[in-house]
Amino acid sequence: MDRRRPDTTRINQGIRVREVRLIDPEGNQVGILPIHQALAQANDYGLDLVEISPNAKPPVCKIMDYGRFKYEQTKKQQEAKKKQTTFQIKEIKVRPKTGEHDLETKMGHIRKFIDRKDKVKVTVMFRGREITLSDRGRELLQYIAEELEEIAVVEQYPKFEGRTMMMVLAPR
Repeated sequence: MDRRRPDTTRINQGIRVREVRLIDPEGNQVGILPIHQALAQANDYGLDLVEISPNAKPPVCKIMDYGRFKYEQTKKQQEAKKKQTTFQIKEIKVRPKTGEHDLETKMGHIRKFIDRKDKVKVTVMFRGREITLSDRGRELLQYIAEELEEIAVVEQYPKFEGRTMMMVLAPR
C-alpha cells in the first residue's frame, strides 16, 4: 500500500527509513522510534504517519489525517491566490490635435480603468508633420496627469519612442 504522492510527501509505508522522530496528533514530541513502532502508533490512532521534515536526522514524522492535511493546504493556497492582486495595462491613444470633448471622454475611460485597479498607458501618436507639435503632446500628457492626480499617480513619465510619446498611470 505505497501511497506516494506527486507532491513527494511520503506517508505510512512510503517512509523508507529505520527510525523517525515522532510527533503525536496533539503536537507533543514522542521521541525517536523505529518506523514499525511509529506506524503501529499511527494505526492505534486510526490516522496516517506523514513525513513532515524528510531532510532532518532522523526524519520528523507526525501522526495526522493526511486527507484533511491536503485539504487544508489547498484551502491555504486558494486564500493566498484570492488575496493576490492582478492588474492589466490598458492603452488610451490620443493625438496632439484631439478635441476638448474627446479628451474628456478618454479621461472618463482612464478613470474607469484606474477604478478597476488597472494601469493605463496614455499614448500620443504623431502622424506626418504633427511631429513638430511634440511640445503640444507633452502638454497634453501633463494635463491628463494633473486632471487625474487625485486617483492616479504617474508611474512612467512622458517619453518619446519613434513617432509616439507615452506615459503610464497607476492607481493611487
